[in-house]
Amino acid sequence: MAIKKLLPPAALFFLAPAIAELLSGSAPPAEFFNPFGFVLLTTLYGSGAILARELTVRWQKGWVSLFVLGAAYGIIEEGLMVKSFFDPNWIDLGVLGSYGRWAGVNWVWSIELMLYHAVISIAIPILLTELIFLNRRDDAWIGRGGFISLSALLAADVAFGYFFLTEYRPSTVLYILTVAVVAALVLIARHLPHQPLAPKAVTVRHSFWFWLTGFLGTIAFFLVFMGLSHTTLHPCITILIGIGLAALVIWVVMRISGNGAAWTEMHKLALASGPLSLFILLTPIHEFDVTRADNTAGMTLVGLAALAFLLWLWWWVKNSRARLVNPPAEARS
Repeated sequence: MAIKKLLPPAALFFLAPAIAELLSGSAPPAEFFNPFGFVLLTTLYGSGAILARELTVRWQKGWVSLFVLGAAYGIIEEGLMVKSFFDPNWIDLGVLGSYGRWAGVNWVWSIELMLYHAVISIAIPILLTELIFLNRRDDAWIGRGGFISLSALLAADVAFGYFFLTEYRPSTVLYILTVAVVAALVLIARHLPHQPLAPKAVTVRHSFWFWLTGFLGTIAFFLVFMGLSHTTLHPCITILIGIGLAALVIWVVMRISGNGAAWTEMHKLALASGPLSLFILLTPIHEFDVTRADNTAGMTLVGLAALAFLLWLWWWVKNSRARLVNPPAEARS
């Protein structure tokens, strides 16, 4: 029984880094499954995702609070741990090390990564894990001891990254302000309403439209933050367009779901599958990209495994819903 209770948090612990780093191509198999890298990434993403979910559940909050906590996580990873928000020479920055840099902060990169982590690293892994364990989606998955242990693990991981991953050190003032922003976002998440918008009666849409929203929204997201940075457009305009795009996607999802009142688990799975579908399509491109200096062997297999997982999850959710509607005779008796 104890092992069964640990299955949901254990699944989320490994699913979060697998999506955010492995499937995205940020950490190909040779890097992701390296023992050192594997421990570092699973501890970081796994602990962060579980803690964000537990706070949302314990506070009886909704998706808005979860996104805010996801943004806080993004700041913890990119601002406090690897310091990519401040380091102009961070390996993944490219032109964003100069485009949008002001007062020691890479602003375009920072906004992009906050949104990325809120959705890809936190919200989607949590949603998928809750769909796997539908009968426990409203429960807390860890106790007080587990919460404290994961918090300590996350803090240790962040401290290790700060001191040993790069030699760059932001100013003390910037670092203190970053900690303050994280604390403020957590407090905001704590006090946001569970349901920010009143439910509306709408015609139930086909799951395809949720998938398309997630898929096209993700393409547009990367085009804005990675494409406009190569133009003469002012960085502030790029940031405003990026934030406006995020708001537009949220508006579309709320509109077609009746502010969250007219969608099912299948709709939620379709929405989450949109961004992941783009990542899956890109895996062979990552593998055969000769301009990459790292070892990308196996990325196509990662994409196929992710596709198989999503197809299985679609089957699982569909059959789980049928079981909930028409439970077995022994369950009804």
